[in-house]
Amino acid sequence: MGKNSSVFKDLWKSLREKLKESLTSVLPISILVFLLSLTPWVDISARELAVFGGAAIMLIVGIGLFNLGADMAMTPMGQQIGVGLTKSRKLGILIFVSFLMGVLITIAEPDLSVLASQVSAVMNPTALLISVGIGVGVFLLLGVLKIFFHADLSAILMFFYMILFCLVSLLLSSGKGSFLPLSFDSGGVTTGPITVPFIMALGVGIAMTVGGRNASENAFGLIALCSVGPIAAVLFLSLTASGDMTFAVPDYSMDKILEEGLDSLLLENAWDVFKSLALVFLFFVVLQITVLKLPKGNIIQIIVGIVYTLVGLVIFLSAVAMAFMPIGYKIGLQIAAYNPWLLIALAFVIGMVVVLAEPAVHVLNGQVEDITGGEVSKRQMMIALSVGVGVSIGLSVLRVYYGFSLLYYLVPGYLISLGLSFFVPKLYTAIAFDSGGVASGPLTSSFILPLVIGACVSLQGAPAVLDFAFGVVAMVAMTPLITIQTLGFKSVMSVRMKDSAAMRRILAASDDQIIYFE
Repeated sequence: MGKNSSVFKDLWKSLREKLKESLTSVLPISILVFLLSLTPWVDISARELAVFGGAAIMLIVGIGLFNLGADMAMTPMGQQIGVGLTKSRKLGILIFVSFLMGVLITIAEPDLSVLASQVSAVMNPTALLISVGIGVGVFLLLGVLKIFFHADLSAILMFFYMILFCLVSLLLSSGKGSFLPLSFDSGGVTTGPITVPFIMALGVGIAMTVGGRNASENAFGLIALCSVGPIAAVLFLSLTASGDMTFAVPDYSMDKILEEGLDSLLLENAWDVFKSLALVFLFFVVLQITVLKLPKGNIIQIIVGIVYTLVGLVIFLSAVAMAFMPIGYKIGLQIAAYNPWLLIALAFVIGMVVVLAEPAVHVLNGQVEDITGGEVSKRQMMIALSVGVGVSIGLSVLRVYYGFSLLYYLVPGYLISLGLSFFVPKLYTAIAFDSGGVASGPLTSSFILPLVIGACVSLQGAPAVLDFAFGVVAMVAMTPLITIQTLGFKSVMSVRMKDSAAMRRILAASDDQIIYFE
């Protein structure tokens, strides 16, 4: 009885800490929305504000439960699979399992489902989910091989991004350039709250078991590679697409969801999340029986963690669908009509605070601080990510206003980020490319994307949404590559300047200060 009471107390303490973290994450964006409602720029009714307030509370609870579940289930599952299969010395089985888990985890990813539902008018959602899942599976497999053979991440990324831009040129020449922003968005949304904890932990488990020099550095990079696969998959899918490519703006009305009822929304999301997590857990059970054979206590912890994950994600998805998507769309639509430049400035601020509410960001920041032994702190990571995401969303609204191609951002952006990778410590490069995928989570696809779609409908018209509104997730995924590597570059220059100053002091020392021994 005493032992059970102690376990319950520990769980309650952990949950309180997670709820406190999620409160500080959701509070800034909630305050910002309430402040906007007091201005003449946007007309948000008292009813909508009340629903938004309730949804914000749901979001706090959902993120808190999810983060606790990720710590208890998704992270241990990934790490145990990585350690267990690596120790078995059966590389073929590890590669097969990595591919299959990549596919299953991706299909379970909620923000990919959110994106698929918003583009169902031009692309079959099931085909999109399966294609992206296979893309992640293939590149997770390559990521595992990269860890085993200690391959250079910068060179691998350079090679595959060259291939991506070759596919982009084929897409443009085929007259289907409208799918370009969607293709790059798919790479950003794939690495979300379910994928990140599992894949990060899998990489850490394999890297620490394989060992070798720079094992902690070798643990990063899987998220970066898994972001490439979906882009390639959707580019291929877009090349074969046929039929009507006219984008229909989804119904973002809050009234529609309220009429159907919160219970209906909760049940729908519960069923979707349950199906996705059940596939992952059943495959884990097969591995447990055949290879892993973990103690009973570990299995119970993972089961409890999956329940927390399920409940947290259901509450999270219901909250964003009920209020955050409609409010985001309304803010973008009305402020763009009032003053586009005001929206550009506001988009920067919104981007800085929205990244705080992304569940996967907190998972990544904690793991980065642990792996680097505090060299890269949570605070440094959060500042770099906030600035990067704020800039990316501001630039995205600027693109909507002027109506130019996403390539004007992507080409120089990736040239700078890949170029920086040759001048900064490899650890920073791996963390930066992982952070790019993590920053573009479910709140980006369910609040920021509707906001930019609303702005596009106001400024360019509904038919232009596919060309100019999509691409914001890709921008959110790209800018942290530059900001975090800049952090690494600053670190390198700081060390060099200290070394240079020390050398100057040595050379400037007079002979009187030198002691001679006879």
